[in-house]
Amino acid sequence: MDFNEGTFIYINKPYRMSSFGALAHIRYLVSKKLRVRRVKMGHAGTLDPLATGVLILCTGKATKQIERLQLHDKEYTATLQLGATTPSFDREHTVDMTYPTRHITRELVEGVLAGFVGEIQQVPPVYSAVMVKGDRAYELARRGTAVELQAKTVRIDELELTAFDPATMQMSIRVVCGKGTYIRSLARDIGYALGSGAFLTALCRTRLGSVRIEDCHTFDSFPQWLDEHCGKAT
Repeated sequence: MDFNEGTFIYINKPYRMSSFGALAHIRYLVSKKLRVRRVKMGHAGTLDPLATGVLILCTGKATKQIERLQLHDKEYTATLQLGATTPSFDREHTVDMTYPTRHITRELVEGVLAGFVGEIQQVPPVYSAVMVKGDRAYELARRGTAVELQAKTVRIDELELTAFDPATMQMSIRVVCGKGTYIRSLARDIGYALGSGAFLTALCRTRLGSVRIEDCHTFDSFPQWLDEHCGKAT
């Protein structure tokens, strides 16, 4: 396998690690194995630190394929907590507002979800990597600077309710969507549409294009794969 000529590495990104952090770890292992200072490597489709799942790493000349790969549709599974919101729309921040939930039923949830399928307008999270006049939105937000992001058109191809617990007011969904869709924003908007609030408690990207999570290496399994394709280190 020629990592400089270009290849693809499929990683199941760990929880609480940035996509760049995952890339840096794998790049270190590959560079060390090849006994080079630094293998050229990039990733297609950023995952939030609190998300897990499919992260495609491209090496060498294959980094030219990153833009094309990011255009592919993606599939996620997500768990939402209803009745509350956080500034980041996930568990990175603590709850800032609570809302009523007594009126929420499975039938109401299913009806609301149907309204999100197709092309929709979506405002990205303030705590995101969206550029605002040369700065990342999350950098401005963490400095206490007011950030107002514009809505953009995104595409939801499938949105399925896979679980709903009226006792805990937690629900799980499966989402198939196009480029640029923020599942955290989707959670926020679902909460509002239900006449309540919602934030993500778990998120996993289960597919990017044709690459499924079953195709991915974990950090634990990757060294063995690297040995098999590059030979044992001496």
